[in-house]
Amino acid sequence: MYFLTNFADNMNERTISIEAYSPLEIYGVNDGNLYLIKKLFPTLKIIARGEIIKLAGPKRELDAFERRFDLLLSSFERFGRITENDVMQIMGAENNDIEIQAKEEKNDDVLVFGREGLLVKARTANQRKMVESSDHHDLIFAIGPAGTGKTYTAVALAVRALKNKEVKRIILTRPAVEAGENLGFLPGDLKDKLDPYLQPLYDALRDMLPTQKLLTYLEDGTIEVAPLAFMRGRTLDKAFAILDEAQNTTPNQLKMFLTRMGKSSKFIVTGDITQIDLPLKQESGLIHAAKILKNTKDIYFIYLDESDIIRHKLVSKIIAAYGRQNKE
Repeated sequence: MYFLTNFADNMNERTISIEAYSPLEIYGVNDGNLYLIKKLFPTLKIIARGEIIKLAGPKRELDAFERRFDLLLSSFERFGRITENDVMQIMGAENNDIEIQAKEEKNDDVLVFGREGLLVKARTANQRKMVESSDHHDLIFAIGPAGTGKTYTAVALAVRALKNKEVKRIILTRPAVEAGENLGFLPGDLKDKLDPYLQPLYDALRDMLPTQKLLTYLEDGTIEVAPLAFMRGRTLDKAFAILDEAQNTTPNQLKMFLTRMGKSSKFIVTGDITQIDLPLKQESGLIHAAKILKNTKDIYFIYLDESDIIRHKLVSKIIAAYGRQNKE
């Protein structure tokens, strides 16, 4: 959640970075939360400048501050706000209370504490496989029908990696393939025409990040949402890249995406091979990749099914009905 450096242990000084958050959301209006925190730790010298907090004082107090500030950030991620009461309860807790609270707050299943208390976690067996395989593989394919949470889980894994500073940026991409609509007749410039194809990715991000922080990430390029064609010629180092709707790529397009992988990067490819919008004679890049890469070491394939659907209960019945028709 934050980066901590002991840069002069003998002087009992530490530096905390809150770059993953908006300072206003943490410090409060007119630095109200920050002022209260300083009152609760009178033996520490606390200087906050933008996203950097510098601390100096007794080691025991610094350790206590670290534990409690960690919980304060966790509370913000869960509920999307920090009130003065939160500061009093968390930062002003006695040592024994804070240890108990830390244990109560701990939830290893949660991938991201989203907005308004949303807990984003893997909810089915195959979604948990996605999480486990992502921890051990740099490239995974998640293939399954609509509503199985493959894209949502992938985005949560990417956001978690960014918050934990395992990567420097997130790249989310989709092929701009028409599903019965014609791009040329949509109003606006190129971005306006393409954004509707990328909307599900924006929706997932909005669930998982505070609005202002998401806007900042999008503006400075920490998070990039772009059509697949924009990936050509690039090398994605220290990035978490997700290719969604991969069933609508050609073999060459999918190969192009996979070969963008740079150092210290993780890639997830998601798709539904029952909803291919390519021309009838065009082979799907996802089906092609599943054939030629299935036995490649260090590449992991996960196949989700109707049991993983977490949308309305009718979605499972609809998918099953269409599946039976296709077999007839």
